[in-house]
Amino acid sequence: MRAVTPLGSAFALACTLACAAADAANPAEVLELPQVEVVGTTPLPGSGIELRKLPANAQIFTRHDLQRQRSANLSDFLEDNATGVNLNAAQGNPFQPDVNFRGFTASPLLGTPQGVSVFFDGVRINEPFGDAVNWDLIPQSAIASIQIIPGSNPAFGLNTLGGAIALYSKSGASEYPQHPGGSITLSGGSFGRRTLGFETGGKHGPWDWFATGNDAQDAGWAEHNASHVRQVFAKLGWQDDRTDLDLTVSAADNRLEGTQTLPLSFTDLRAAYTYPDLTTNRAAAVAIKGSHAITDALLLSGNAYARRYRNDNLSSNVNANFGPTDPVQAHNDAALIDQTSGGLGVQLAYTGALLGLAHKVALGASIDQGRARYTRSTQPAAFTADRGTVALAGFVPETDADSTTRYLGAYASDSIDLDPRWTLTLAGRYNRADVRIADRSGSAPALNGAHRFTRFSPAVGLSFNPSPAWTTYASYNEGMRAPTAIELTCADPNAPCKLPNNFLADPPLKPIVSRTVEAGARGKLDADTRWSFALFRTELLDDLQFVSSNGVAINAGYFQNVGTTRRQGLELGASTHLGALALTAHYSYIDATYRTGFVENSPSNSSADANGAIAVKPGDRLPSIPRHTLKLRAELQATVPWSIAAGALFASSVYARGDENNLDANGRVPGYTVLNLDTRYQLTRRLQLFARIDNVLDRRDANFGVLGDNVFTGAAQGFDAAHPRTEQFRGYGAPRGAWVGLQYTFE
Repeated sequence: MRAVTPLGSAFALACTLACAAADAANPAEVLELPQVEVVGTTPLPGSGIELRKLPANAQIFTRHDLQRQRSANLSDFLEDNATGVNLNAAQGNPFQPDVNFRGFTASPLLGTPQGVSVFFDGVRINEPFGDAVNWDLIPQSAIASIQIIPGSNPAFGLNTLGGAIALYSKSGASEYPQHPGGSITLSGGSFGRRTLGFETGGKHGPWDWFATGNDAQDAGWAEHNASHVRQVFAKLGWQDDRTDLDLTVSAADNRLEGTQTLPLSFTDLRAAYTYPDLTTNRAAAVAIKGSHAITDALLLSGNAYARRYRNDNLSSNVNANFGPTDPVQAHNDAALIDQTSGGLGVQLAYTGALLGLAHKVALGASIDQGRARYTRSTQPAAFTADRGTVALAGFVPETDADSTTRYLGAYASDSIDLDPRWTLTLAGRYNRADVRIADRSGSAPALNGAHRFTRFSPAVGLSFNPSPAWTTYASYNEGMRAPTAIELTCADPNAPCKLPNNFLADPPLKPIVSRTVEAGARGKLDADTRWSFALFRTELLDDLQFVSSNGVAINAGYFQNVGTTRRQGLELGASTHLGALALTAHYSYIDATYRTGFVENSPSNSSADANGAIAVKPGDRLPSIPRHTLKLRAELQATVPWSIAAGALFASSVYARGDENNLDANGRVPGYTVLNLDTRYQLTRRLQLFARIDNVLDRRDANFGVLGDNVFTGAAQGFDAAHPRTEQFRGYGAPRGAWVGLQYTFE
């Protein structure tokens, strides 16, 4: 987790005009207390502007949206509601999806090139080791608002190629401003899922406090994909009319099992291809942020954090070299990431007149660093009749290395009111990324090395408001992502790595540079009806992707710069109320293509040549990104205490990984449709009954595919590596499931 103070991060908090007016005199706590259509240009206070002046198609969701829908986890909520977001079930566990936004990914899987930055209370939670995002570590019950900001705005720092997701936590002052209170939540249902959660908070004088915790257990909808998620979060705050301070503490201890993707010949979708595949995530963090209004025009703010993270991974894999010279059928691969990280940021914001125009200026800097020890060992194993692994010997160490990352950033931004209708926004950020790798084993001295990446990235935007109910805008921005230690040490086609990766001394990689243009409009037809429209194009120079190395071990390969890629498309959104009925619709079109031809190793692709190579041409579509997605939701307040809602998700087909040339005989992974229902009934003033049914139609659809060789072609799908079958492997969504729960609130 790396704390940044990124400028340009837009977020809005919904409340009443009365709240906004009452607290307008305290600029220090403007980011914590609800505001009406106010946008902050950094996660730290001082540069908030009206939403109508923002040159981007930002999306905002509040705690009320989360509480109404009762999604199992944060990523499911984003898939059901956010424009341009889809999930890939690549890991086979509901808490470990790839979250894609506009064709860019925030994934927990090492080996997935990341393109979305994620923040919690202004602290970046992309891990220093691999830029991965562990969604299971984020407590949904602590979230007050979610803001999805598109584009390559450099203000978010490194890794913001396609956008940023900013999460902000609840506080005692915002949740329980009148008197202390809290709630206890119990739920259970399909797949053995049972959850227990609580929250409590309050305010007394200048102090406020908030705490929440969750314990969720799930036996899994498939074999060997159980989950146990435990999370806690606490915040202590102090504020007066000029100063605001918050201290937060969080921790998580999670055990997650996955099932991998399945070949098409497997008819039992609950089966595991091989097992075990177990991930244990443990994290603890402390952060402090504060702000002080020096004058009515100047606000000084800052934050600092420290974090410890440990990831233990055990995965079962087919031995790609099985045969007469290597009779071992399988390997159990064990990897450990033991990571510490910390950082701080500072910002000075000025709001006032300069040269006769109204300005909101922010100047800031940040430093974030992390150190990770990575160890990996392998164990020879054999397969049981149901494709589990049995150890044949002990683990043998293969890798023991340290990696150190340090990110430095300095930024400036300005929002200039040219006149009452026109607003110009300017921003720029200088980034420096230092990555050092050191061998600890003494057997791989070539691994030692240092890498530095630097760049200045600009942004400019212009918004025009012909009327109070209508905004148009256009923007251009640039971003950069530096290759991580994982990628820098796994870039040789002749020495492929396993995921989690082995470390090797490899050729250097180039940083990825993104360039985004966006134009759009949004407005209100009346008090109950809103609409939005956006066109965008993002081009990546020296894009980076993971290339599979052979057909049997689809988790082995290497990283490669593949030239230019492009994501472009449009987004449409609308919402309205028809009496007691609330309706929302979100549509996105994403055309994601390669713009530079290259040769890739993909021997499981039916169009591969004798050497296993395929030729990717300009215009070929990127895998795993649906061209069309449509999300509909209807919510009826049937009576005062009872509401019922239905949500539908439609996604078009995608190409499988390994089919980057779009020519494999297996074709695309078909599109899918999912229908969900949720309802709430207020039994008493303090007791609420809620229920949810996911995948009402019980569709058994996949949202992810990868090409590989299936070696379980024997009787009862037993091991038969002598007769492998090239197939498309798919990651399937969960079948129909139903859950019911109770929430009791207290004072």
